[in-house]
Amino acid sequence: MSNTGIVIVGSGPAAISAAESYRRAGGTSPVTIVTADSHLPYLRPPLSKDFLRGDVCASAIELHTQKWFTDLGIELIRDDSVVSIDTGAQRATTRTGNSIPFLRLILATGAEPKPLAVTGGRRAFSLRSLSEAQSLRDAAAAADSAVVVGAGFIGCEAAASLALRGIATTLVSPDEVPQHSRLGSAVGERITGILEEAGVHYVGGVKVSAVHEETVQLDNGVSIATDMVLAATGVAPRTALATDSGIRLVTDRIAVDEHMCTSIENVYAAGDVAFAVNRKAGRRIMIEHWQDAITQGEIAGTNAAGGAQSWDAVPGFWTTIGDRTLKYAAWGDGYARARLVERGTGFSVWYETNGIAVGVLTLDADDDYAEGQNRIRAGAALPL
Repeated sequence: MSNTGIVIVGSGPAAISAAESYRRAGGTSPVTIVTADSHLPYLRPPLSKDFLRGDVCASAIELHTQKWFTDLGIELIRDDSVVSIDTGAQRATTRTGNSIPFLRLILATGAEPKPLAVTGGRRAFSLRSLSEAQSLRDAAAAADSAVVVGAGFIGCEAAASLALRGIATTLVSPDEVPQHSRLGSAVGERITGILEEAGVHYVGGVKVSAVHEETVQLDNGVSIATDMVLAATGVAPRTALATDSGIRLVTDRIAVDEHMCTSIENVYAAGDVAFAVNRKAGRRIMIEHWQDAITQGEIAGTNAAGGAQSWDAVPGFWTTIGDRTLKYAAWGDGYARARLVERGTGFSVWYETNGIAVGVLTLDADDDYAEGQNRIRAGAALPL
């Protein structure tokens, strides 16, 4: 390959957003996306929900058709991966031997599931890619029971989806209630109720000590018989390329400024792999959610085309557990107090520190969610 242009590593939301925004901002150089994934880029949120339940097929969650990439002049290289970067010569080398020169490089390598680090943990399924989701869905079609390890949002979503398929599903977590440390006990109790409505049996305050062929062993001595196990035990950012290239990392992620620029000129990073400065918050903020990755990718792509966008949005996400959707926005670095307000069939939780709104979580209370985002961004007090 001899045409020098924009090289994007990864095919998740940050990567595709970066490519699209580069073109939208007037960028005319060749754009090349390199991904180890064999599929066309796809939506990841449905993997633990609609797709796992069997309500949609793989083609229904594709982000774009091949024609879309062709029409925008974006070369999509699948089943390959960038294995080294020469930032001085501005050249990326792939596993298959492609040597790709670049004017600008955007690292959107995302994150990968953390393995279940116990005896027999390799027996557990992971859920991050479409291929993993397909394997999990195939196993679910032949299962009567399942254990999900981890009560983060992916774990809760997947457990509810499995239960709604008619599978006897147990969700195991060290937390007495889901998301206790992040969202508080009151919200954790509500999430437990939502899980139970979907048919999930929640077992909190315990850890998995081993996974056997037909059972999961807990550290309290209890064994749970199961046909399949899903490990939803968090993710780790893919930073090997950055580390090997001498790009600065902070807290195991690529350090970028508010413009998504790394410590190396002409190299940007966005999405789960990045630890970016948020201009409004005045500090670095970690993100692990779809919409935030899209936003950061848009900034990286626009700036690679010569723009000057900054990240100043309040991070946030939606999670659908069964048929209930929670919406959450926050700076993500904790809170001093939380106040739960009932709202008809739902509720709102306001998080504050020193009288200032720092987070909001809602169920069936969209007006509160919009107001909360505005108050957090403005550094305003909670509503009366």
